[in-house]
Amino acid sequence: MNMKRDVLVTSLVKQKPVQKPAMDRSKDALWRLEHLESQMAKLSELVREHAEDVDRLVRIVAEDRDVIRRQLLRKHHEQVRVRKHLRDSNSKAGLDF
Repeated sequence: MNMKRDVLVTSLVKQKPVQKPAMDRSKDALWRLEHLESQMAKLSELVREHAEDVDRLVRIVAEDRDVIRRQLLRKHHEQVRVRKHLRDSNSKAGLDF
C-alpha cells in the first residue's frame, strides 16, 4: 500500500505545474512581446522587399514586351516593304513585254 501511495504522490508532483515568481513571468511576457515586435518588424521589411521585387519584375516584363512588340512590328514592316517591292518589280516586268 505504501508503494501505491508513493507512485501516486510522485505522479501528482510531476503533474503539478511549477509556477514561476511573478517577476519572472512579467519578464518572460516582456521578452515575448519584444520578440514578437522584432519578428513583426522583420516580416514587414520582408513584405516591403517582396513588393519592390514584384514591382521590378513587372517593369522588366513590360519593357521586354515592348521590345518584342517593336521587333515584331519592324519585321512586319520589312515584310510589307519586300512584298510591295516584289509587286512593283512584277508589274514593271509585265509592262516591258
